[in-house]
Amino acid sequence: MTQPLLQAADLRGAARLTTDAVAGLASLVEAMHARIISLPRLPGLGDTAPANERTRGITGFVYETVRGVTHLAGGTADALLGWLGPALAAQDPRLPPRTEREAVVAALNGVLGDHLASTDNPLAITMAFRQAGLALPLERLALRARVTGATPRLLVLLHGLCMNDLQWQRAGHDHGEALARELGYTPVYLHYNSGLSVSTNGRILAQCMERLYDAWPMPIERLVMVGHSMGGLVARSAIHHGALMQRGGLRWPMRVNDLVCLGTPHQGAPLERAGHGVDLLLSAAPYAGPLARLGKVRSAGINDLRLGNIVSTPAGDDGTHRCAQIPLPERTRCFALAGSLGPETGSLKAKVLGDGLVPVASALGQHHEPGRRLGFAPDRQAVVFDTGHLDLLSSPEVFGWLRRWLA
Repeated sequence: MTQPLLQAADLRGAARLTTDAVAGLASLVEAMHARIISLPRLPGLGDTAPANERTRGITGFVYETVRGVTHLAGGTADALLGWLGPALAAQDPRLPPRTEREAVVAALNGVLGDHLASTDNPLAITMAFRQAGLALPLERLALRARVTGATPRLLVLLHGLCMNDLQWQRAGHDHGEALARELGYTPVYLHYNSGLSVSTNGRILAQCMERLYDAWPMPIERLVMVGHSMGGLVARSAIHHGALMQRGGLRWPMRVNDLVCLGTPHQGAPLERAGHGVDLLLSAAPYAGPLARLGKVRSAGINDLRLGNIVSTPAGDDGTHRCAQIPLPERTRCFALAGSLGPETGSLKAKVLGDGLVPVASALGQHHEPGRRLGFAPDRQAVVFDTGHLDLLSSPEVFGWLRRWLA
């Protein structure tokens, strides 16, 4: 028996998100209207103030009315769904979740997760460690009862953007379960809002890892983190922030033995960089400027993938954020594995596409600027050919490298 596919919180969250979308669209149309009816500003005339994006008179009244009615209707719907909540399907934390629902909610969080969190939307994912889709209690006695057969070898697996912990199971294979069978690890899967900035998730995870470390039923002899895609960045960010928090008593960062990154965009993902370029082009056109907002309907997490950010950086004079490259943790053995759609190292497909999302050089931490290169040792790098980004989760060759590195 599993949880219902549609829950009361889902309906409330969807209604609230729809309200936000309609109100935002009204403001977008009004901004374009204001730009079109006003005289274009000529460069070099000393007027650097931002263009007015509100109309006046009857036109302005109409747009304001649309926004007001939308928020009123949204608030009424939210109240109604809250009142009907007991009659609708409610979440039972004792039952495993439906994989279909988890996939949709994870994708929504990946694209709009920062907005969902800032508006307290019920669809926003709260970070938790899980097994079989069920949250683990971070209290020693309760955790011992839940994690039967726990071993001193703790393995924490971190999923990628728009994904969830259940998706480590792919094509009948789960790296965590396989490492448990063959090497005696106990796998714990992180479930998090991948739309938040990597730095935010890193800071939250640093605290959660300490609680997991304290609550583990036995002394931990080996602590390993395996991150797929964005998960590798979040793991690096957590170790970095955790080391900074050691003055507050955090112990786990010094105990991480191994970090393995599978298809992680350490130097950024070109597909996100292309989206950022569209933003810049639209913003440069006087009348199309408001349309750049549509391009910005990307979460902070997605934007962090542009350069592989793992810490928050202040915006420069041009409004863009620079990547502050953080070196690999010194006390942890760090491994990088890249996927390639090409059949061999020298193929054009391998160089240009990488695994379809992340170039090989980015996954291996390589960069033409010496100061941005990551120091993965040569014997701690690997490239798996004829393998796409998601196939890294089910590839027997990838598991062979994991088994060899973590034995």
